[in-house]
Amino acid sequence: MKCTSIGWLKTNGKRCMFFKRYVWNLEASEWVPTLVILRLNRAALCVQWSPKENKFAVGSGAKTTCICYYEQDNNWWVSKLIRKKHNSSVTSVSWHPDNVLLATTSTDGKCRVFSTFIKGVDAKDSKKGTSPDTKFGELIVQLDLSSSWTFGVKWSPSGNTLAYVGHNSMIYFVDDVGPSPLAQNVVFRDLPLRDVLFVSERKVIGVGFDCNPMVFAADERGIWSFVRYLGERKAVSSGSRYGSQFSEAFVKFYGQSKQGLNNDAVETSRTRGTVHENCINCILPLGEHGKMIRRFSTSGLDGRIAVWDLENEQDLFE
Repeated sequence: MKCTSIGWLKTNGKRCMFFKRYVWNLEASEWVPTLVILRLNRAALCVQWSPKENKFAVGSGAKTTCICYYEQDNNWWVSKLIRKKHNSSVTSVSWHPDNVLLATTSTDGKCRVFSTFIKGVDAKDSKKGTSPDTKFGELIVQLDLSSSWTFGVKWSPSGNTLAYVGHNSMIYFVDDVGPSPLAQNVVFRDLPLRDVLFVSERKVIGVGFDCNPMVFAADERGIWSFVRYLGERKAVSSGSRYGSQFSEAFVKFYGQSKQGLNNDAVETSRTRGTVHENCINCILPLGEHGKMIRRFSTSGLDGRIAVWDLENEQDLFE
């Protein structure tokens, strides 16, 4: 059985969501499983604990999202389902800091924000950021910005900005999420991203098929743009980058057609990445963090897990 996602609690690291649909608790030196009733007939694809750690969300291939909470009387985790809102598999989930709003992305090309308020689990004052009449599973906003699969949705530390990526080499930023959101997108010439992380309110790290973390930043006007790769000090101009990519592609195809070479036999002008050699599909913050994240980890299809320290990237926080 394939493990598709795992989620750790931030406060004590004693619980995690594992692929066999259990919440595992570390008691003494032994891991003790607690059953989770997911009610799914397709694979669970992604999981994330809520900020208050009293709920967790599971996205699935069944076009549904499960919101799970602990039931003391039966000693198990039960779930309430957000049904008939997605038209395809749910690829990522992300909790708003208020512990109620949940953002999702899907292979139907849309990003959605739902209310997950559960009576008896969430306090009434936790709905202060939304309408007091919102019910569980109510769709707050649906974003149709992408024409391709969408992945890696994340909220900024304040919860005022939402970011997610598309399989069309675009990243989307949405402010004032609600009935009238303010959206903008950044197009880049490189390979698509799979996940993103806010390291501050106006700085985002994106990872994906280019095998190297990409830095995006917003200026004083709130306009987002690509800054550089983490492995280089200065972003290459769009013109020179386009020329190098065109030359690289020409060499590849010319070599294959004339000499019968495969892709690996032709030397390229650009290295894949300094740490990862295949797609990076996950990025997570490390250690205690408030509004600024200085360390994070990445994992990729090359089987590697890397830890990145932004203390040596002072220009990113100037």
